Amino acid sequence: MRKIYALLVGVALTFSACSDSKSASKSITVGATPVPHAEILEFIKPLLAKEGYTLNIQVFTDYVIPNQAVFEGEIDANFFQHTPYLDQFNKDKNTDLVKTVSVHLEPIGIYSSKLKSVDELSDGDSIAIPNDPTNGNRALEVLQSAGIIKLNNEKETKTKLDIVENPKNIEIVELEAPQLPRTINDFALSVINTNFAIAANLNPLKDALFLESKESPYANILVVKKGNEAKESIKVLGKVLNSEEVRAFIRDKYQGAILEAF
Repeated sequence: MRKIYALLVGVALTFSACSDSKSASKSITVGATPVPHAEILEFIKPLLAKEGYTLNIQVFTDYVIPNQAVFEGEIDANFFQHTPYLDQFNKDKNTDLVKTVSVHLEPIGIYSSKLKSVDELSDGDSIAIPNDPTNGNRALEVLQSAGIIKLNNEKETKTKLDIVENPKNIEIVELEAPQLPRTINDFALSVINTNFAIAANLNPLKDALFLESKESPYANILVVKKGNEAKESIKVLGKVLNSEEVRAFIRDKYQGAILEAF
């Protein structure tokens, strides 16, 4: 009897281990910034469940740690960035992260708690922009589109050193992107990414004095470590993120402040 009992226990443990392994393989962990990325991921949880996957969401409030977490294998994917930022990150950090699918576009905007129009800028006013190279370049291009500065457009990635015309002697101050909404009262204007603007209860369509063109190349993307894009779980995740249900969710919830990019 003891031998039979031991055999049964062994079989049970083996079955349990297999079941646990199978369960783990059907779980996907994705890092995301809070708005709108984590909100979109929360929406797709039941859609992924129908495909047999459990979605775990880890929320980050910066642009560096979620890429490091994917590269080091701590999470399966992340959803917070656009391709120019990813390319620059890979170059700077010697990583091999890759895009899988595009999901949505967040037009970057110019905001102010002091001015009603960009035309109200005074000589010597200061403007805050993101301090990372790609979003800094993007912000400067928006300021150029708004007629505030002119840039040396021969350079692909521009910094404030590439301003060639600055008729109002504007001071450009570079800050980490999450700080921009919190410091909006310290500057005449702030150029803020939509995810951080929405999280700070700023409505891009109502509160932005100027918005980036809808033709922008800065669509937000799902990112994995190179080689993992072929995994079935990642393919299913990409399919769900590009589904008609997600398209309808983006349109209904964000009312044009965020646009689907698929």
